[in-house]
Order: sequence, then C-alpha cells, then structure tokens
Amino acid sequence: MKIVFLDAATMGDVPFTAIEKLGELVLYPSSSPEEAMERVGDCDVLIINKVKVTPALIDAARRLKLICEAATGVNNIDLKYAASKGIPVRNVAGYSTESVVQATFMHILGLAGSAAYFDSYVKSGQYSSGGLFTDASRAWTELAGKTIGIIGMGNIGSRVAKVAEAFGMRVCYFSTSGTSHCKEYPSLPLTQLLKESDIVSIHAPYNERTAGLVGRAELALMKPSAFIVNMGRGGIVDEAALAEAVDAGIIAGAALDVFTEEPLPQDSPLLHVKHQERLRLAPHVAWASVEARQRLAGMIADNIAMGW
Repeated sequence: MKIVFLDAATMGDVPFTAIEKLGELVLYPSSSPEEAMERVGDCDVLIINKVKVTPALIDAARRLKLICEAATGVNNIDLKYAASKGIPVRNVAGYSTESVVQATFMHILGLAGSAAYFDSYVKSGQYSSGGLFTDASRAWTELAGKTIGIIGMGNIGSRVAKVAEAFGMRVCYFSTSGTSHCKEYPSLPLTQLLKESDIVSIHAPYNERTAGLVGRAELALMKPSAFIVNMGRGGIVDEAALAEAVDAGIIAGAALDVFTEEPLPQDSPLLHVKHQERLRLAPHVAWASVEARQRLAGMIADNIAMGW
C-alpha cells in the first residue's frame, strides 16, 4: 500500500512512525496543484492538510481508496465527488483541543496583562533608568469578575469556558448553528454578547453562517475596554474593520491566530496597524503544540488502519 502525504511540512518534525508501519509512506513537504497531480497517480491513500482535493486530483489518483485529512475541517476536499467515486474521507477531531485552549489564554492573558508593553519597558532600558521599582503608569486588568463571550460552544469553546471559570469569569456564548445545546451557560444573541463581554473568544468553523460574522457594526457594539480573540477560522472577523477598530480605540485590543488568507499578505491592514501593542498575531499555530501534532499523526494512522 502506498501512502502519499502532499503537504507534510505542515506537521513540522513530528515522527510518522505509526503511519510508516502501514505501508510505503512518501512525504512531500508541499505540493503545488500541478505537482499534486503528478504525485498521486499510484497512491492508495492520500493524506493532505491544506491541499485542495478537486475532482481532477481524485481522477488523477487512479488507485485511490482513502483520503485522510490531517485536520478537522474538510472544506478543502470535494466531498460529493469523492463519495460518487466510493472513496471515503476521514478527518481527525479533538486532537488539538488542549493546544488551542492554551493558546487562547496565552493571548487573553497577554492582552489583559499588557505583556508586550511591560516586556518592552524592561528590555528598552526604561525600567533601568526610571528610578522606581515598578511601572504604575500602565494599567492592566484582572480576569476575575469579567465576562467572556464565546462564539462557538463546541469542544474547544466548552473547554475555554471551563478554564475561564477557573479564573473567576462569567461565561456566556453565542451559538453559530442556532442550536443552543449547551445548558451550563446562558446563550445570548450575538449583539447582546458583544455588548456585555469584556473578552470575545471565537471558536467557530467557517461556513455560510459565520462568514463575516463580526464586522465594523459588530465591533462598534463592543466595550472600549474589551478584547477580541479569534482562534476559529479566518474570514469570521472582517480584518480591515478590526484593524480600524484597534487603531481607533473602539476596542482595547485583539489577537488573531487565523486569517482570511494564509499566509498573511504583506499588504494586510493588520500589518499596518499603528498601535501594534494592542494587536497580537500568530501564524496559525494554536493547533500545533508538540503533543497535538503527535496525537494527530497517531490518529491519522488509526484512520488508515481502519481500512476502507
């Protein structure tokens, strides 16, 4: 059995030992659409992360028996065409929950605690020459007693809620599916959640209900002291509107791990925000702790071992 991974570099240096035991594994760091067409001709199992699996690519893989998504979302795969060819598609869910939750609070704590400012204050020499043992000129805020509004109360959103409770926060949420299945916390309309929350944390998939969900009008509803964090998918938040809101002080700050276009274009308004201390950006790495990537590799192996 030949197993081809078209964009293995997305997994970093994680070992693929469990997958190698199942057949001949061929790893390509990345693949252009043209390269992908050439590389799948004799594969039985195709592993992809962000490579688009089109009808043409499926047809080029004449021996293809199984498609394995090295992630949870499968919007890069033409599922209907794969099904018409009798080719199952298996994704991996739940592998990155703890990783994303930790990254979420890394950003929340950094924003609420003005971490970037204090780090710069010391490293720039201002602290050494300031004459005081502290810097009381810069306010930072506690999470206890604040409200966190979670957009998307799935596995990750639910874990974020539990950690927020441990900090003494009030939790509310907005259901992007329209089904308020979680009864532990109040489900609010989006406008009310935005008005009441001190921190808005996004953990929703990108689909027709969430595309452009938070734009200029929605950001204007938030408190000037509030932060917004997007750990879900790019495109849920209007990036140009967010850049404007951060610079204008409409909100206190924001953190993004995901973007509408990845990698982030150099002309993105997010890279030209004047008040960069209010903005925290990460290159879509919230999912990618060492442990999460190890779990992911093991679960891909399990999906292949199931057969078809």
